[in-house]
Amino acid sequence: MSELARRVAFAVAAIPVALAIIWFGGLPLALLLALISGLGAWELYRIARAGGNEPLVIPGVLAAAAVPLIVHADEVRLFRLPISAATLAILALLGASVWLRGVNGKPLAAVAITIFGVLYTGAMLSFGYALRYYPYAIGRGAGVAVVLLPLLLTWASDTGAYFVGRAFGKRKLIPSVSPGKTVAGAVGAVVTTVIVCVLYTRFALRPTAQLAFSPLGALLFGAAISVVAQLGDLVESLLKREAGVKDSSHIIPGHGGILDRFDSLFFVLPVAYPLMLWLLLPAPL
Repeated sequence: MSELARRVAFAVAAIPVALAIIWFGGLPLALLLALISGLGAWELYRIARAGGNEPLVIPGVLAAAAVPLIVHADEVRLFRLPISAATLAILALLGASVWLRGVNGKPLAAVAITIFGVLYTGAMLSFGYALRYYPYAIGRGAGVAVVLLPLLLTWASDTGAYFVGRAFGKRKLIPSVSPGKTVAGAVGAVVTTVIVCVLYTRFALRPTAQLAFSPLGALLFGAAISVVAQLGDLVESLLKREAGVKDSSHIIPGHGGILDRFDSLFFVLPVAYPLMLWLLLPAPL
């Protein structure tokens, strides 16, 4: 089976499942985010090890997977996790590094990379859960419409960058980090994302969730999402180049690894949530 065929086959199988889980929300959504977060953290630590570092892999993977579950537990009022608990977790990692890494195991780098992996994957993806339960979204359909907006805009940004870059791209954006990206592609990504944002708000978000951006708000939101989506892609490219690896892993058939597919969303989701709180408001009837 060709690379393209494997990509299409995986998408055909995975997208309906993901949409169903987003629709049901709650624990199924938290479990999906936990799985993606844990695998993403494992890939990040794999990249770090290729670069000569030794993060605390098992504690980091478990902590990354736990973050979306803790967010869900807080949402359903199962329990509250005070900030002091996060502080205690960091102290526990530092304490464990005494025995697990020692002086020669670069304990500072090990703990720092471990904590970064938890924040970069579990904490960032947990904003997807928060978007599903956006304060002004009433009902499942509204919650799904809200959380699909940043996902769709991320795809629009990637698509616009690809096609505009291929058609008009000459000047490289940051060749030392990602040789394939061009200035024209970056501009095309922003324009495409803004157009899709306006159309989605008009024909999907407003009638489904009774929420809308102002014209200026749609422009700002679409442009911001495209910029951070491209930045997320560049950051992952930078991390892989530092370690000298091509793909984060080969977990997803035809797509590479979790980080290869979700790198933009790690930046998009935590930016989309506060921007929506600011710009996305109940639409007048």
